[in-house]
Amino acid sequence: MTPRGKWSGMMTIVRLNRAFYAAAVIILIAVACLSFIVSGWWWKLALAGSGAGAAYFLFGSLFVAHWIYDRSDLYRWGWIERALHGASRRDFIFCHSGFDDSSRALRDKLGNIGWMVLDHFNERQMTEPSIRRARKLFPPTPETLPAPHNAWPANTAGADVILGLLAVHEFRTSNERFEWFLEAKRCLRKGGRIVIAEHMRDLANFLAFGPGFLHFHSPRSWRASWQRAGFQCIDEFRITPWIRVFILEIS
Repeated sequence: MTPRGKWSGMMTIVRLNRAFYAAAVIILIAVACLSFIVSGWWWKLALAGSGAGAAYFLFGSLFVAHWIYDRSDLYRWGWIERALHGASRRDFIFCHSGFDDSSRALRDKLGNIGWMVLDHFNERQMTEPSIRRARKLFPPTPETLPAPHNAWPANTAGADVILGLLAVHEFRTSNERFEWFLEAKRCLRKGGRIVIAEHMRDLANFLAFGPGFLHFHSPRSWRASWQRAGFQCIDEFRITPWIRVFILEIS
């Protein structure tokens, strides 16, 4: 895994969602060309609205992506100390859903620990083109184990910490997320914890990503899933206005 560059996070977002950004550029070009042709204030108003919307998505979402993935503490890992405060650090399970650009960097940060990487990718359910591109850009590391979301190849009560970073939202139904938490509960030792970092379906992500915020889940939905599985949230904080971290323990 190559070191992260100053713009690598933003450029990864562009590569994974290139169709949307290409469409925005095409709209801006079309608006610029048509503005010299059309007449009538209503047409000009419609063009202005279309151009403003495309420009807002193009530049606004790229600015936010650069802030989150290149400029914030997300991949500098300063926040992980708060997330792990008071926890045993012998054995970790790192879970992703087909896109892993951070497990090795985090393992290096944590030092000499037990480390298992699980890939929950399901090609029949996770059919978005962006996920398939992500797997080509960031293929699973050699030590990665394929793992259905509800049947992990991990020992019962064998982990101190389970990490789900920008991954568990790929389970689209609340029942799938409940099953993921239930399997995590089986694999945790007494006193262990789960660390979840996710975008939320909230105002901040709507303003940043428009309709794309519907790909995420609301805080209420997350709480319902983990409480149903028998977890309680012992800490919660944000990494930028767009990423929220939840620290969970068995209730």
